Amino acid sequence: MWRDLAPIGRHAETGGYRRYAWTGADTDCRAWFQAQAEARGLTYELDRNGNQWAWLGDPTAGDAVVTGSHLDSVPDGGAFDGPLGVVSSFAALDQLRARGAAPTKPLAIVNFGDEEGARFGLACVGSRLTAGQLGPEQAHALRDADGVTLPRAMERAGYDPEAIGPDPERLARIGAFVELHIEQGRGLNDTSHPVGVASAIWPHGRWRFDFHGEANHAGTTRLDDRRDPMLTYANTVLAARKKARLAGALATFGKVGVEPNGVNAIAGLVRGWLDSRAPDEETLAAVVGEIERAAVERGRRDGVDVRVTRESFTPIVEFAHDLRDQLSGLLGGVPVLPTGAGHDAGILSASVPTAMLFVRNPTGVSHSPAETAGEDDCLAGVAALAQVLEGLACH
Repeated sequence: MWRDLAPIGRHAETGGYRRYAWTGADTDCRAWFQAQAEARGLTYELDRNGNQWAWLGDPTAGDAVVTGSHLDSVPDGGAFDGPLGVVSSFAALDQLRARGAAPTKPLAIVNFGDEEGARFGLACVGSRLTAGQLGPEQAHALRDADGVTLPRAMERAGYDPEAIGPDPERLARIGAFVELHIEQGRGLNDTSHPVGVASAIWPHGRWRFDFHGEANHAGTTRLDDRRDPMLTYANTVLAARKKARLAGALATFGKVGVEPNGVNAIAGLVRGWLDSRAPDEETLAAVVGEIERAAVERGRRDGVDVRVTRESFTPIVEFAHDLRDQLSGLLGGVPVLPTGAGHDAGILSASVPTAMLFVRNPTGVSHSPAETAGEDDCLAGVAALAQVLEGLACH
């Protein structure tokens, strides 16, 4: 499975993956998922929001145990973030069947669409739509960098965007959702365990900072006469690092747009996107507020107008304690640790009991071609997931 999936969407020069929602690479990943489901005799479904489901047992029976993750990527992402959870789900099901386990509840594997938000700027679109946390009108307004709307992209890929929306009937079928994921950090490296259980997801969000200055000639405009938004932006990047470090939080400007973007031109507009995360919502709000204040203060000195727009926000997610403790017990008391990364499991946690398993990441690197996990650790993750599914669905 891993060899078949690995080449899809891989960029020849960077070695990273560009599996963006509703593109050719995404279509190929979806075809791979459907083929895996059909090869196992599972009931394949595509829901109203473009998420894929593979069912063992009656999909309508209720109290189902669901596992899975996503197959899309960030720009030049790694091979494991998302796909490891999907591949491991099929492999865990194979293990259960090989040892003759008899599920007493329906089992399902899911591939949630557009989890990373790399194309339209909003993470977890598929699961947000399903859970009713993103309305059809908001979804229809999403555009990519080329101005293509989400509905148009779906149509081009052969899907009906008019069908998208909340899916409470589907959520009502789920008794528990368990997502396996590579750890995006090095917490497990400090232990002897290849697999851990998630305790919570830090609250996190994305904010767009627009720095409006005055475009001008780089070779004729005196320094004192400039209203250069690049200076304000650069100072804000440094301020974000400082404010986050002092608060024990995270803050990153990872995307920037410049207009007119000429080598010999002073920018008229710099637009930067802030990703910030913290252990609790109060700390997160304080950090973002401090960064905004620093930007506005520097903007006054530079003659630059600063406008800040919150584009997305996900509150803290405490995974279902009973389910979390049950998983830890089934796995012999493995480590329980938090994460700063968002996941479909976090979105679904408001609607159904959810939990997560993490597989050790020796470098801690993620969202990069250097992301990796050892084969033995991946196999340990499959075994752990199989044990969890058996404990939840076969007794």
